[in-house]
Amino acid sequence: MTNPIVELLLTRRSVLAKDLAEPGPTEEDLDTILNASLRVPDHGRVEPWRIQILRKPAQTVLAYLCADIFERENPTANPALLAAERERMQRSPVLLVVSSHPNPQRFDKVPAIEQVLSAGALCQNMLITAQALGYGAQWVTGWPAYHAEVRVALGHSQDTDIVGFVHIGTAAEAPKERPRPDPAAMISEWPPGT
Repeated sequence: MTNPIVELLLTRRSVLAKDLAEPGPTEEDLDTILNASLRVPDHGRVEPWRIQILRKPAQTVLAYLCADIFERENPTANPALLAAERERMQRSPVLLVVSSHPNPQRFDKVPAIEQVLSAGALCQNMLITAQALGYGAQWVTGWPAYHAEVRVALGHSQDTDIVGFVHIGTAAEAPKERPRPDPAAMISEWPPGT
């Protein structure tokens, strides 16, 4: 392949957050990741997403909040599980929280699903740009994304959708390739037989 953009897309691979280490993105690289993430399909220029940057001190605050919620709601959880919950939000040098903010006044021309998908595209652009700059990244959700108390702690309404926690750092080791879908099983011509 001679096109570096296509090659990047064909080799894109998430790096597990637990395998991300320092150095995280420089300020210049983080700005590039954020600016590239905003260049997504956005029907009607609704801009139905927001991004929050959590550096290590903020990650610690969020991690302990999540661990406290988890322990309160799972009083019989073993110490190892509680420790894992305390680490969940602190696994990478930089954590980006992407939230979806569809505008109901625009649903007549820009349906809710289009606005939510735009937030998903934003997360994907973060992953691609991070990898293009030599970093590893992983887009995750997990129970904190769906918990009203976490949403409110992050400054959102309790019904705001968090569409992703995007961890960015340097891969401790190159990620292993995983099996990919068989294109023949996923792609078809319509109408059949054409």
